[in-house]
Amino acid sequence: MESWRNRKTLILGRAEMVGLLTPDEYNDRVEHAYRMHGEGRYYMEPKGHIVLDKYPGEWEVMPSYIEEPEAAACKWVSIREENREKFELPTVFSILIYTHPETGFPLAICDGSHHTVMRTGAAAAVSAKHLARKDSKVLAIVGAGNMAEGALACCNEVFDWEDVRVWSRSRATLDEFVKGQQPHYDRFEIKTSTNLEEVVRGADVVVTLIPARGPIVEDAWISEGTRVAAVGADKEGDQELDPGILGRARIFVDDLRQCRTDGEINVPLREGIISEDDVAGEIGEVVAGKLEGRTSESEITVFDSTGFALQDSATVPLEYERALAAGVGIEKKMIST
Repeated sequence: MESWRNRKTLILGRAEMVGLLTPDEYNDRVEHAYRMHGEGRYYMEPKGHIVLDKYPGEWEVMPSYIEEPEAAACKWVSIREENREKFELPTVFSILIYTHPETGFPLAICDGSHHTVMRTGAAAAVSAKHLARKDSKVLAIVGAGNMAEGALACCNEVFDWEDVRVWSRSRATLDEFVKGQQPHYDRFEIKTSTNLEEVVRGADVVVTLIPARGPIVEDAWISEGTRVAAVGADKEGDQELDPGILGRARIFVDDLRQCRTDGEINVPLREGIISEDDVAGEIGEVVAGKLEGRTSESEITVFDSTGFALQDSATVPLEYERALAAGVGIEKKMIST
């Protein structure tokens, strides 16, 4: 057996990360993360934040340990809301560090941008699998950036969509999204609009991906039986949904400790519009079979997804294995002999 002192760290850029897993495999790994969370087989603290008034956005730090498959990972995320407009860069950059739990050896240092896009999309997809009506046919995606690509790819694995709608404030962004994504899908035509009501009203599943600082999706647009995944709100003060939607819905969160300060419920909780008693539970309890999800066809379900670190430690071991098998990336010796 090779000595640990001779082991090398695998360094993977975005190009090497793309395609290591299929959307269905990202769904499977995220669902497993939720199951481990629901069974308490993990160690994870809520994500840490550094927010500067100087630059719109934030940094996030996200460490976690998962029991099965045993793994530990930490992700450093940079969110810069003006990147696309000012610098032609993605809104989100991240670096993922994968370590061997017993030794702490850095097995891999990876670009986490594509990984984050896909596991975030998988969060929306897995929640739809467990909380949406089984006959769902109409998907609305609020936002047309990189995260929307992952949401569409992963949601496409769980339902046979007949009508897919995408919203952005920018027609140019929508045109770019369709140009890049439509060739991957032949079962439906991606319909776009800068009119948010037009996109949301009548949808069976709504995925919101905007780090809005106030409600943009109105209560009147959400009909009975709709499933909403609120993914964009992930720091204090963020809010995408009219609080009236939460008042009518069965609410689930990914991690209550994190969502009470960072998620879609953070503002309504602080303003006393809802209480924690109004939260039905965590999605991991549903996946683990400990809690009932949707209770009727007419029920509105809302999933508050802040994205948690356990999704990373559940996914990166398989990405690492695939990268080694494919012979991609650069191996670098990180410790001296």
